[in-house]
Amino acid sequence: MNLKSTTQVPVPGHDFRVLLSPTPRGARLARLLAVEWMRDHALPYGVTEAATQLVAELATNAATHGRVAGRSFRLALLDREGVLRIEVTDTRGERLPRAQPASPEGESGRGLLLVEALADRWGVELGPVPGKTVWAELDRPYS
Repeated sequence: MNLKSTTQVPVPGHDFRVLLSPTPRGARLARLLAVEWMRDHALPYGVTEAATQLVAELATNAATHGRVAGRSFRLALLDREGVLRIEVTDTRGERLPRAQPASPEGESGRGLLLVEALADRWGVELGPVPGKTVWAELDRPYS
């Protein structure tokens, strides 16, 4: 997979940012691009596996709950010394994520429980208006 697409924004250092359509296809592409970026940066396996799940969940939430027709969501992977930060920004700042108990028979509703279990830290930042950014961080040995 070639990450040199026209939607990739070059950023100094090792960061990655891309705008994606708020659709199931956009969420899947977010996961695939993140996996390729992590492979290119030789992140440790445990970090890559957890980050892949986090990107998949946060991107799916943006495409499902943060969707506004005609407006993209943004995936950012920020490589900081000892920390990988995943950010997903959408344009539905009025819809804040909340972990809720899921019914045993339900096919959805467990995503934020997964985020809470995998991430070392996670949260939500409001803005720029009308949006929000849901972020998750993974501690890792700096390579």
